[in-house]
Amino acid sequence: MEWRDEGILLSVRRHGETSAIIEVFTQDRGRHAGVVRGGTGRKIAPILQPGAQLDVAWRARLEDHIGTFTVEPVRSRAALVMGDRLALAGLNAVTALLSFCLPDREAHQELYRRSEQLLDLLGQNEVWPLAYLKWEVSLLEEMGYGLDLSVCAVTGGSDDLVYVSPKSGRAVSRQGAGDWADRLLPLPPVLRGDGPAPDAEITEALQTTGYFLSAHLAAQLGSRPVPDARERFVAAFLRLAQGEHKIDK
Repeated sequence: MEWRDEGILLSVRRHGETSAIIEVFTQDRGRHAGVVRGGTGRKIAPILQPGAQLDVAWRARLEDHIGTFTVEPVRSRAALVMGDRLALAGLNAVTALLSFCLPDREAHQELYRRSEQLLDLLGQNEVWPLAYLKWEVSLLEEMGYGLDLSVCAVTGGSDDLVYVSPKSGRAVSRQGAGDWADRLLPLPPVLRGDGPAPDAEITEALQTTGYFLSAHLAAQLGSRPVPDARERFVAAFLRLAQGEHKIDK
């Protein structure tokens, strides 16, 4: 059994004295693991950095074996995150969430395309947090927890939608919320694709998507919590946003 594809390197761990086991996310093969012989050596180890775009060839005697990879670099994203805490935290959040969420060896072509585009924006901190938020919404949708924010789940109207139901993921209007408002999640305009996307709204929106990642997706996957890398990215974004606001004042 063998195949060749291009993919995003998600994780690397040492295997034996000189090899490494890597996980890559490819367009046609999904999340796939394999052994890289000599993966800890001086020649290959610098290539095996999470987030790198790789040309990979996988081979195994049987399809259900872990198999071995040979890898060639397509492009490194290390330069995009060097010295940039937000970019590094963002890259780690994306690769950790993909490794956490994706079923083994199951293609998710649209999510792959969106993930590649997002990672190529690393370092552009003026647009990256919003792009990340949109990616997280698409990740939830791809995993079966898409948010329906078009009309109120209670009234059926499309006006004054300011909440999200934590159970159904559907929008709720101010009128429809009634006495239940304090039990609902925030629905800032940016989450519906409206308005200029200020940092405060992105922060609120990440609170909502984070709830569905934790309470729904992670719960389905068992006892594993959402990777800490996601929270570290949110914290890095908040620090950056608060610092910029202080400068503006």
